[in-house]
Amino acid sequence: MSSNALTLARPYARAAFALACERKALPLWSVRLGFAASIAADPRVQALLGNPGLTVEDAVALVAPPGPVDPDFVQFLTVLADNGRMAVLPDIAAIFAQLRAESERVIKATITSATVLDEAELAKLRAALTKRLGSQVEIATAVDPALIGGAVIDAGDVVIDGSLRSKLARLQTALVR
Repeated sequence: MSSNALTLARPYARAAFALACERKALPLWSVRLGFAASIAADPRVQALLGNPGLTVEDAVALVAPPGPVDPDFVQFLTVLADNGRMAVLPDIAAIFAQLRAESERVIKATITSATVLDEAELAKLRAALTKRLGSQVEIATAVDPALIGGAVIDAGDVVIDGSLRSKLARLQTALVR
């Protein structure tokens, strides 16, 4: 995200978040914003959204999710289209997701391990992280065989490097001294 896009997106994301909270519809708005953002991020759609001949109604119809119409969400998209801000929908969705995670006290953590972790190992790690961080933890996983063994946990401000590669590097440094 560029700082200009963030500056443009932030007030819309906050307004969407406030409205979704008021309507007790955070999960639904997350899904709808995610859908609209993924459509708006497509380069072909970006070209259409930048076309001055595109009507506000057509722009809204282009990115609106299928299914039952939510008048509040359509109105939100209409305001974006009226103000020429449809292109920042991906940034709006990202800020909205961050606001939602903060309000629900959810921390996103990425666990990178040398091998695939099974569900029991992930459950133990989630419980330990929840206890240590004092918040619910949402886990994404990645595999990096270069770690040799162990794992690296990245939970925002907290990084725990328990990889064998890192331990070997520290041992090598200690032996060289």
